[in-house]
Amino acid sequence: MSRQMPPRKRAQVAFASAVILLFLSGVATYLTIVRLLQSEKWVVHSHEVQAALGNVDSAVVGVGRACSGYVITGGADFFNSFEVALPKISRALQNVRDLTIDNPEQQKLCTRLEELTARRVALFRESVELKMTAPHDQQGQADVSRRGVPLGSAITSTMQQMRDEEQRLLGVRTTSSKHLFILAVVVLMVTFNLALIMFSIHYQLLTAELDAREQAERTVRDSEKSLRSLTGRLLQLQDEERRRFSRELHDSLGQYLAAVKMNLDIFSHSQPSNKLLSEAIHLLDQSIAETRTISHLLHPPLLDEAGFSSAAKWYLDGFAQRSGIAVKADLPNDLGRLPKPVELGLFRVLQESLTNIHRHSGSSRAEVALQLFPDKVVLEVRDFGHGIPPARLKNFQAVGTNFGVGLAGMRERLRELGGQLEIRSEHGTIISVTMPLRESAKAVDASAAD
Repeated sequence: MSRQMPPRKRAQVAFASAVILLFLSGVATYLTIVRLLQSEKWVVHSHEVQAALGNVDSAVVGVGRACSGYVITGGADFFNSFEVALPKISRALQNVRDLTIDNPEQQKLCTRLEELTARRVALFRESVELKMTAPHDQQGQADVSRRGVPLGSAITSTMQQMRDEEQRLLGVRTTSSKHLFILAVVVLMVTFNLALIMFSIHYQLLTAELDAREQAERTVRDSEKSLRSLTGRLLQLQDEERRRFSRELHDSLGQYLAAVKMNLDIFSHSQPSNKLLSEAIHLLDQSIAETRTISHLLHPPLLDEAGFSSAAKWYLDGFAQRSGIAVKADLPNDLGRLPKPVELGLFRVLQESLTNIHRHSGSSRAEVALQLFPDKVVLEVRDFGHGIPPARLKNFQAVGTNFGVGLAGMRERLRELGGQLEIRSEHGTIISVTMPLRESAKAVDASAAD
């Protein structure tokens, strides 16, 4: 079974068909117009032949009038006019022959017309010479005139035949011109309508493809929004689990360990010095301290009780002791309380950033700075280690991948609160977090509503 042509391919085929139709219509119109212009030239040519025949008639009449005037009056002016008019007949006849060179029938008639005209001109000359030699020979002039009558009739008949032939050709050529004009108009209308239909089909297919693409983009946006919502919800559940584990470690396991230590202390006072018992009490003290540290790292109570500034200072002190990395903190003393999701987001970013410094940077010192503005808060964590390769950093800025789960989770957490994450590599690595307070408040409200 043949596969259906995809919409984009169909749109391309429709557009190509429309372009081809327009091209063919242009070619057909060009050829039709060329033929139309040729037909119009032949129409003009017929009129030129008719005008040339009129010139022959006028030239013959002019010679006959000059001849008659000279025969009647014997004036020199008429004789001069006669001599001047004779060459006009030759030129007019040559013009007719040149114009009818393409028509054999007209060429035959033209030959006959030239013969008849030559004989008629010879009679005119005979009449003039008779006037010059025998001015009073009226009988001779009458005889010449009598011989010229059938020649004039024959000339008139021949010219009429040529005019009739040209009139017939004129009719045929005029009809052909009209037909060609109508054909050109029909070709233009048909091809234009077909091209318009193909363009309409192309537009519909293109619109359908754009609608489908828009629908796909809308689906992707909805999926991305759902994924972000799910990610935000997972991060929220993760924070809640951390809070619950922290509370369980502190309230349950921590209390059990404290009770065991109290019993061991009481038991140690009733027994003589016992090395194993002392070591057990020491290890228990370390377990209690480690449990308290893990509980606070999962979710420090200071974050809920005193806010981000106190929790951050506590965490930075502990991080410096555990990692051996000197941390310089620049935190405002009058920070006050921020929205709880903002404080939690900033604290998690601080945790993840310092953990990455300890694991990957190789730096022996770090700097943490927090700036509070009326509409936003900016946290910046900097190390002086190896830095990040430019290609990898560019890839993260473009698509947000190839950087592990920690930074990706950090970006999603900030995006859920309307914040932005920026990573720069300048003599180390700088992680800058901008959290808009108003947008964060809106996100918190929307999350609460959900």
